[in-house]
Amino acid sequence: MSTPKKLVIATRASRLALWQAEHVRDRLRALYPDCQVELLSMSTKGDRILDRSLSKIGGKGLFIKELETALLDGRADLAVHSLKDVPYDVPAPFALPVIMERDDPRDAFVSNHYASLADLPHGAVVGTSSLRRESQLRERFAHLTIKPLRGNLDTRLAKLDAGEFDAIILATAGLKRLGLAERIRSSIAIDDSLPSAGQGALGIETHADRQDLQAWLAPLVCQASTYRAQAERAVTRVLGGSCQVPLAAYAEIEGDQLWVRALVAEPDASVVYRAEARGPLASAEALGQQVGEDLLQQGADEILARLSIPTED
Repeated sequence: MSTPKKLVIATRASRLALWQAEHVRDRLRALYPDCQVELLSMSTKGDRILDRSLSKIGGKGLFIKELETALLDGRADLAVHSLKDVPYDVPAPFALPVIMERDDPRDAFVSNHYASLADLPHGAVVGTSSLRRESQLRERFAHLTIKPLRGNLDTRLAKLDAGEFDAIILATAGLKRLGLAERIRSSIAIDDSLPSAGQGALGIETHADRQDLQAWLAPLVCQASTYRAQAERAVTRVLGGSCQVPLAAYAEIEGDQLWVRALVAEPDASVVYRAEARGPLASAEALGQQVGEDLLQQGADEILARLSIPTED
């Protein structure tokens, strides 16, 4: 097989996105020492609009559209994403050939004054950008005040440090990747905050026609993480989920079996539907589909229909 001479990685310009792209760059340089690997960083619409929630302006897909344009016009060969930001229906002419080894998928409790969610007093203000996190917090800790929190990781931490919040909830993996693990007061148990599909994993997107590129990237694939992601993303595919809907999907490997759990909730947690399934790893997508259909049968379709409203341009 021939080896690449030059590869350009499209990435968001945030500090975390750049770390992720640099991680892939370094892996590729180790695989292909003679290859020139460069980064093309850019600001996306999701990064620029910070005064409205993601659910109002078009969802997580806003973080990848500009990167896909760079793939189309040839400025970049591949794009590196947080997998949880990649919509379940990767549109033609793109492909998602690589899911890398997954980092810690849990949510992190970050606070300057309290050690855990259980320690927060009545009325304490907790910031989060995620309806998924918000609904699960409201279900288990109804005495807390939940407020929206947008911006990149540094911006969110700055708002906490300025006293706008008593605590904020962030992704554990992102904090660890940026050397900020010391800000984590405690990791939230999976049972208390079921993660979003793909949380903690990196996905690499390419043009679907680039078979040569996909062959070069193949050594970066983590099969175990791929099975888990296939199941989780199948749940969201069945439900047509977006960040407008409190939806969580999480799969764990137990021996040669996959355990898939998911939930759909009202934002105020007045109704929470849960489903789970176990089966062989090779049936990852079918298991995810089964769990998604179970949630629909319970009544999740009513929540989805009401909350999946048209977004602003």
